Amino acid sequence: MPTVSMTVNGKQVSAEVSSNTLLVTFIRENLKLTGTHVGCDTSQCGACVVHVNGNSAKSCTMLAVQAEGAEVTTIEGLAKGNDLHPMQKSFQENHGLQCGFCTTGMIMSAVDLVNKSDNLDDTSIREGLEGNICRCTGYQNIVKSIQAAAKEMEA
Repeated sequence: MPTVSMTVNGKQVSAEVSSNTLLVTFIRENLKLTGTHVGCDTSQCGACVVHVNGNSAKSCTMLAVQAEGAEVTTIEGLAKGNDLHPMQKSFQENHGLQCGFCTTGMIMSAVDLVNKSDNLDDTSIREGLEGNICRCTGYQNIVKSIQAAAKEMEA
């Protein structure tokens, strides 16, 4: 079995894995970081989104060995101690979540979207989240959360 090494949430990790181990499985089962969810197993829901070298990636379609040497950030790595990331705080304050299952992937996608985009309007946010599915909220409060967080992240 190959050994995979990467930095996850600022900590160097290494483990032997099967060559077909998905990154989401490595994160959840080997590292016990369960904030990254598995929702559909087909790469359509976005609940498994993490950042790999600063870019959002669906960890259910990426092998752990493909992340060899990478910097991986999960939802657990966004907060600084007890201080939530502005996006996490905004989702909480603006009611951008209901059941919470899609929330971690939404937040990770939203952080990447804000980091890469200027002047996010409703349409560009909705288009930027096309790979994330929420079955509860109707998206309006998610859009509102992202707009509010974008203002704070710019400041």
